[in-house]
Amino acid sequence: MEPPHSTPQPRPNDHTGTGQRRPWVVGVSGASGTPYAAAVLRALLHAGEAVDLVVSRASRLTLLDETGIAFRDAHWREDLRRWLARGADGTPDRFEAALPDLPALPEQSDVRHWAAGDLAAGPSSGSYPVKGMLIVPASTACVAGVALGLSKDLLQRAASVTLKERRRLVVAVRETPLSGQTLKHLVALDEAGAVVLPASPAFYAGATDIQDLVDFVAGRVLDAAGVPHKLYRRWEGAIGGSRGED
Repeated sequence: MEPPHSTPQPRPNDHTGTGQRRPWVVGVSGASGTPYAAAVLRALLHAGEAVDLVVSRASRLTLLDETGIAFRDAHWREDLRRWLARGADGTPDRFEAALPDLPALPEQSDVRHWAAGDLAAGPSSGSYPVKGMLIVPASTACVAGVALGLSKDLLQRAASVTLKERRRLVVAVRETPLSGQTLKHLVALDEAGAVVLPASPAFYAGATDIQDLVDFVAGRVLDAAGVPHKLYRRWEGAIGGSRGED
């Protein structure tokens, strides 16, 4: 398996013919699984994609619990860098060398952060140009809010806008077991055009540590979005291929 993140690539088709920035909106909800979000963000930046980041209030508690990192609106660049540098195994600087700079000026940066309570933010409007939205991880509360169109915060509002504009929405739900009501909400999202993607790692890719399992799920999220990556070994039809067997 190749290293998941190395030198960032030149930015591909995230601009229109008029030079307009077209990011992926990445929403992080309060479900356990912040390493999934970090892996998706790193891979998007490595692929040269622009990102608009929305970190919900609940997810900040989860991030603090899972990593010890307090995500602060006023210091989001510093906090985001610490988060993305951290491996799923808890190694603080596992990916530090591969991370791009995060300039202070939005027009110079691949990443833009919007506060979760900012309902006047760019992604709250359908006229704001984006490629689509990835919610990773998605809590059952987030799933319900999006399915019912509640728009109680920017994450839910941006997801509702993504659906109404017929853009790609990937919902990486992270919960088990699932209640009947949550299953109904997931069906509603599927019927509305979203890709429902349970955060369920597979083992055929030859995982040797927890980061490999996290990267598999992150890779499947990016597959659903159509973003190229090298996060996991793909199935090629050969039994035992992940172990180097014929």
